[in-house]
Amino acid sequence: MAGTTTGIPANVTQGSQTKGGVGESMLRPDGTLKVTGEFAYSSDMWHEEMLWGQALRSTVAHAEIVSIDTSEALALSGVYAVLTADDLPAAKNYGMEYQDTPVLAYGKVRHHGEPIALVAADHPETARRAAAKIKIEYRELPVITDEASATAPDAVLVHENRGDHHAGHAPHPNIVHRQPIIRGDAAEAAKRADVIVKGEYTFGMQDQAFLGPESGLAVPAEDGGVDLYVATQWLHSDLKQIAPCLGLPEEKVRMTMAGVGGAFGGREDISMQILASVLALRTGKPVKMVYNRYESFFGHVHRHPAKLYYEHGATKDGKITHMKCKIVLDGGAYMSSTPSVVGNASSLSVGPYVIDDVDIEAIGLYTNNPPCGAMRGFGAVQACFAYEAQMDKLAAKLGMDPVEFRQKNAMEQGTIMPTGQPVDSPAPVAELLRRVKARPMPPERQWESSEGADVRALPGGLSNTTHGEGVVRGVGYAVGIKNVGFSEGFDDYSTAKIRIEVINGEAVATVHTAAAEVGQGGVTIHAQIARTELGVQQVTIAPADTQVGSAGSTSAGRQTYMTGGAIKNSCEIVREKVLEIGRRKFGSYHPAWASAELLLEGGKVVTDGGEALASLVDVLEDEAVEVEEEFRHRPTEAFDLRTGQGNGHVQYAFAAHRAVVEVDTELGLVKVIELACAQDVGKAVNPLSVIGQIQGGTTQGLGVAVMEEIIVDPKTAKVKNPSFTDYLLPTILDTPTIPVDYLELADPHAPYGVRGIGEAPTLSSTPAVLAAIRAATGLELNKTPVRPEHLTGT
Repeated sequence: MAGTTTGIPANVTQGSQTKGGVGESMLRPDGTLKVTGEFAYSSDMWHEEMLWGQALRSTVAHAEIVSIDTSEALALSGVYAVLTADDLPAAKNYGMEYQDTPVLAYGKVRHHGEPIALVAADHPETARRAAAKIKIEYRELPVITDEASATAPDAVLVHENRGDHHAGHAPHPNIVHRQPIIRGDAAEAAKRADVIVKGEYTFGMQDQAFLGPESGLAVPAEDGGVDLYVATQWLHSDLKQIAPCLGLPEEKVRMTMAGVGGAFGGREDISMQILASVLALRTGKPVKMVYNRYESFFGHVHRHPAKLYYEHGATKDGKITHMKCKIVLDGGAYMSSTPSVVGNASSLSVGPYVIDDVDIEAIGLYTNNPPCGAMRGFGAVQACFAYEAQMDKLAAKLGMDPVEFRQKNAMEQGTIMPTGQPVDSPAPVAELLRRVKARPMPPERQWESSEGADVRALPGGLSNTTHGEGVVRGVGYAVGIKNVGFSEGFDDYSTAKIRIEVINGEAVATVHTAAAEVGQGGVTIHAQIARTELGVQQVTIAPADTQVGSAGSTSAGRQTYMTGGAIKNSCEIVREKVLEIGRRKFGSYHPAWASAELLLEGGKVVTDGGEALASLVDVLEDEAVEVEEEFRHRPTEAFDLRTGQGNGHVQYAFAAHRAVVEVDTELGLVKVIELACAQDVGKAVNPLSVIGQIQGGTTQGLGVAVMEEIIVDPKTAKVKNPSFTDYLLPTILDTPTIPVDYLELADPHAPYGVRGIGEAPTLSSTPAVLAAIRAATGLELNKTPVRPEHLTGT
């Protein structure tokens, strides 16, 4: 089934008597509260007698810490505690995969903005003033900022004496992880090519730029533990890192999700959780921490900047012969998820194309630049930017239409990936390209009217820089492939506790998971699945916390698949238990209880023919049924460290874009007019949410195409623009019309046939915009973001 929309999609019903189930467009229950400013975010929390926490961060990127003087800070009235690494109660390091990140720097600092000391005070301004009084003496060290400085034989090591399991196969101590992929014989295949194109591409460091800064509240408990209320993406991963640093068993660190103001990967790593908890346990008082925007730029990981070197060949009839590439990802000062990003970048570097002969290498570096980790698209974004530019170069050299060239080489179900893994679910790459190309073009010269030029529709907008002079239109296309879920042998699972009972004369289901609602829409989808499986109208979504089993991270497009699958699985078990109760109570009254296929719909037990046998209220009476079960997707395996072969991914997602831009070639200003997307979503559980996710991902791709970049001084490794004044984001005035055309080609291995949707549109939107700007200007443009000076040569 397909849907096309430029706004709210039509409902897709299941024919159930229970409204609000799978396939219907449902409004978010927190939507109105958020747009009216009434929603309580983590930064809004309050506790009587709470203190305010503040971190002091390094002003240099690489240095030995000679001394720390906290005396003046401690003497300030209202200060309750000043802590350094020497005051930490237990483990001093944390990390998702490898514990190389200090809670507070000790010995030396490895990046600009690294936390060194902590203050707790009775007022946030007092805490800030006290932190400013802490005196730190540094002995600065040479900075490592790029591949050349990181891998030189005499390079300064960012981490001495590495103990992680990647160190043994890394060709240099400053290389976090290396993943080659070799399939066929690229060198031999290159001899068959009639044309060969090469390109060197640079992808800038992008920030997640969530609007709600890192924040949370830690409350010391009577049992010596701590209750932590925080905005995060993965409660149980946080828990496993926090407890050792506090010297507490996990059961004494009780975590509850607070309101999240966006995430996009930036909350997958620890930020203030340990800092606030250490202060709370030290002072015996609740401690709240809220980063300001400057701190936030240093308080979370970013998207890996990358250098990408590609070579493709093709025959005269347009078949790709081979591909060679090297991808260099800058992981910054600490590991975070760099090894997994390297795995993604390498395994998806070929794009959604059939290429039998490949020679691929991806590496992740340790540098003194800001730490990088998870962000929407996770390694596939950088690769897509490069391989799609290559597709346009090949098509141009062959004199072929760029869409037709892509379609000629497009993968489909049954294609073998460069890793040797077959694509065993729908892969409608050619169809997605056809759909975006077939859309009507937006009208030319939309700024013209009888009253003169409407500058809002022109490059430069209300700055009134042009009335149409020098404005040229360009159209560009791109398509991408993204894995869904955790890969490379990770034990990826989710847990759901489902309870059904009678409350006030009505059957009510409660869904309890630890899944983080970060804006992706789980708050509606979880209830939709429960309604569909249990046939009840009233569904309560319990707050996410660590009192239930892990739901995994809200990332990798996995939550509808994984936690949705867990909810479905637990609901099915609950349903069978309810039917057992019904058979026990009423089986003697109707033969259908023993022989028919029974369903729960509309608050009743019904046969598959629609005959009602009993109400759920009568079946349950005073009984409650509760089930907590885990759900796992089919297993994956690690990529071979020499050849890159292996069934590393569980599912793939595909999206294509067509960008229409208008460029003021004299001033180098760009106006994106339309950014149309076609995507296979497997099953639209909530079509309204599907559209929002695709449009949101598209907009983030637009941002990195033309404006978003964290700028790091290559000489000092210091961040030059840690503010939303200097780090530019697309506003509603920059965001074009985003028509969406979605397919529903079910993945037979997934619950309801769903396919992760949130990440794929972030891939192809960026290269589509770049392709359109190239078409308008004739420039090569091998770097993101494109700035005016790149277009004017100034």
